Amino acid sequence: MKAAREAVKRGKMRRVQAVLTHFAEAVAATMMALLFVTFIVQIVVRYSARLEWLPHYFPFLDPTLYGWTLEFCLLLWIWLVFWGNAFVVRARDHVTFDILFFSVRPAIRRWFVILSGLAICVALILSVEPTWSKMYILRLKKTATLSAVFGDWIRMRDVYSIYLFFLVAVALRYAWGTYRAIRFGVSEPAEAASGAKPE
Repeated sequence: MKAAREAVKRGKMRRVQAVLTHFAEAVAATMMALLFVTFIVQIVVRYSARLEWLPHYFPFLDPTLYGWTLEFCLLLWIWLVFWGNAFVVRARDHVTFDILFFSVRPAIRRWFVILSGLAICVALILSVEPTWSKMYILRLKKTATLSAVFGDWIRMRDVYSIYLFFLVAVALRYAWGTYRAIRFGVSEPAEAASGAKPE
């Protein structure tokens, strides 16, 4: 009976994890799509600007209306990189140099995972406060052009705020991987480091 309850609980957790994973991937895909569309708009406006008569007949092609696109692309790129690495990219997707790691016994691998996971987790958590202090200052600084699209409320703090989510999410992933290494050991080091289960 207890085993059946545990199986049901694990099944629910897997479903929740799948929903969250799909959500994170959908957000990343949306940002990539917006980045692509904005890039296409930049190309169209850049080449249509050579035709000086065109904005007269099609005012929406006036190049002065699209100065925000460059900064918007930069915002999307920053968010895409940190969102993707925090919530989408798995540890086994990274390039790793693990010759020494695989050359030792599983017991030593376990300590490698524990020590490296603790070091990364602590370093990221300790960097949250200085990062927040910098973000607090950036709340006063306006963006150059994005207020034309999003309104006057947007600040540089909002552009870089994703980095805080990145710090906390990656720290939690390594903390979870360290816990699993302590409790269960490691069979597949890449999965243990990220907290993911071997497939």
